[in-house]
Amino acid sequence: MIEVLQPGPAAYVEDLGRPGLASLGVGRSGAADRGALVRANRLLGNPDDAAAVEVTLGGLQVRFHDDHVVVLTGARVPATLAGVPVAGDTLLRARPGDVLVLGVATAGLRTYLAVRGGLAVPPVLGSRSWDVLAELGPAPLVGGEMLAVGRPSGPGPVAEHSRPPAGTGARAPGHVEVDVEPGVRAEWFAPGAWETLVGGPYRVTPDSNRVALRLDGVVVARADRGELASEGLVRGAVQVPPSGKPVVFLADHPVTGGYPVVGVVTAAGVDRLAQLRPGDALRFRGAGTGPGRPR
Repeated sequence: MIEVLQPGPAAYVEDLGRPGLASLGVGRSGAADRGALVRANRLLGNPDDAAAVEVTLGGLQVRFHDDHVVVLTGARVPATLAGVPVAGDTLLRARPGDVLVLGVATAGLRTYLAVRGGLAVPPVLGSRSWDVLAELGPAPLVGGEMLAVGRPSGPGPVAEHSRPPAGTGARAPGHVEVDVEPGVRAEWFAPGAWETLVGGPYRVTPDSNRVALRLDGVVVARADRGELASEGLVRGAVQVPPSGKPVVFLADHPVTGGYPVVGVVTAAGVDRLAQLRPGDALRFRGAGTGPGRPR
């Protein structure tokens, strides 16, 4: 068992979500940075979709009541285990009574605490993910909560510490660029809208969360066509409301939306966006020639 002493600003149990239920009005949800969750599980020898704790900005404190092998991935965060500083992307052996303390993240936004065997909280509709928009799944963690750990499914890591894989860990945001594919609603945008999107700088606004990044920057002009009927949305969709300020949907996006989608960020790009904080800058790197046009 793992005891939550302090959850920090926000801590959720997340796996890879509940796909295949959009027709019922249920979004996939799951880890905001899927790559970081999968990396943690592969380091531990877990299935890719094993549940872990997604920690927002740090501040989590937990006590281990049994022997466990754990790992931290995603945002870089100062951490101690039993009072000893520990690194991310490194296998850590926790003993009964050991306390893991995360400070404030120094790069990135979301850190993943994964344990060998995965978290065994009760699933909801087949997933152990909390969806902040639908308020579906295991509730946000609170102090005093006890988290059960599953039984390992096969041979796992035996070393007390392992080298981090090359190229892992959240990078300092700086000037982030992500790849975006064209959308299919060219007729809903003014001429030059695609070039505006991929040419102009944007910043993440404070009203961003696991549902979407709301951006401030150059305006993507829409054509005067009234309102679009609601249609399906996907993770990474770049929707343009009447204000012209793009909104990029993340893990907990709604299943439908009524504003036209100018493009869709790649899966790897969405993982990078999930690590951005309010005020961070980004640019879109375009593929193709624009929404709905041959590439």
